[in-house]
Amino acid sequence: MEPLESSLPVRGKTPKQQLSKGMEHMRFAVTVLPSPPTTPASPQSTTGTDPMLDPSSSSQNTIYGVPQDFEPLRKPVSDSSSNAQKHTDPFQFGSRYLETGDDIFAYNAWDHVEIDDAYKAFIKAQTDLQRNAPVSEFDKQRFNDKPEKWWDKFYSNNQANFFKDRKWLVQEFPILGEVTKGGAGQVRILEVGAGAGNTAFPILEMNRNEDLTIHACDYSKKAVEVMRAHEKYNGRQMKADVWDVAGTGEGELPPGVEKESVDIVIMIFVFSALEPRQWAQAVCNVWNVLKPDGHVLFRDYGRGDLAQVRFKKSRYLEENFYVRGDGTRVYFFEREELEGIWRGHDAQAAASEVLPENEDVELRDESVSTSQYGENSVPLPLFEIIDLGVDRRMLVNRQRKLKMYRCWMQGLFRKALINSPKEP
Repeated sequence: MEPLESSLPVRGKTPKQQLSKGMEHMRFAVTVLPSPPTTPASPQSTTGTDPMLDPSSSSQNTIYGVPQDFEPLRKPVSDSSSNAQKHTDPFQFGSRYLETGDDIFAYNAWDHVEIDDAYKAFIKAQTDLQRNAPVSEFDKQRFNDKPEKWWDKFYSNNQANFFKDRKWLVQEFPILGEVTKGGAGQVRILEVGAGAGNTAFPILEMNRNEDLTIHACDYSKKAVEVMRAHEKYNGRQMKADVWDVAGTGEGELPPGVEKESVDIVIMIFVFSALEPRQWAQAVCNVWNVLKPDGHVLFRDYGRGDLAQVRFKKSRYLEENFYVRGDGTRVYFFEREELEGIWRGHDAQAAASEVLPENEDVELRDESVSTSQYGENSVPLPLFEIIDLGVDRRMLVNRQRKLKMYRCWMQGLFRKALINSPKEP
């Protein structure tokens, strides 16, 4: 699923209309009052409103959002006040730090905002509540058996109107700026979990490279139909097909895509939709389709993101894995966890799908050993971690005095090269 935009549009005077459709599920985010209350809120509301459901309540026990008096940690005052980028809108990501004396509501977003111990304790308490009220076994099987049908339903209901186009792509992944330049040569991009095309179409629009092609895949048939119906879809430089990145057998490769034929794989908010037991197969399939030295551009949800914290009862599938109200699933990652997954330490389950049997191989970097899975010698890591960072950001609605602590994981991975078999 898509991260929230840094600016939340306000329409009309009716509270239920103040958030956009994509923001509605965040209604009970942290609300900051103009001035903190001097006394605790009464457990009884004169209007009959349950304080547990009231975003203006100062109750520390709210389970639908974040108590309004949590404050982010601030950095010491520096010369950033003279940084012109801090005052531009849109601003350069990574350049706006919340410092002592700054007005939280002066801008729509702050970068690298750390949370304090009180908020960490609140996250733990929320997680305990979720863990103690999990999804029933019947519903767990219902949501895990055919996850594609829930995404079909999602795109049937929302078409291409839910997510905004990702105009930050080049800024976050400069490699996309290079391959879309005129004369950059033949480049093949595979987007996994393309949804309604909110990544593929912006790339296509900015592209000046006549030899670049984009193959956008999603395991929702309805999402593919939405992409193919888009006015910018041409079928020449862009194709859209149904493909399950965690598929096995004949569905291992996207339609019309050969092994080691793709230069760049884009995975934005898609890995989290997989069941944890599918990760190994998905990584192996991506490894299989990429050329040697091919790259993966990765962005997904991080542990402690507000979207995780605010889950209610009966949404917990397993540790850090939840089902949304619309039936789609989402996982929240730690940095070290993703490193292990993409380096190949968790790829045993699908390793036999990657390499031919009885083939002795080694990595270009001889300091990295290989591991034996059955009769196959599979290289570790499967991917080199070029970069993997934690993007902690505080998004702000300046008019409604909302602040939201977001946490995303962003990475750049490269397919590990394999040398010729060792000489005896």
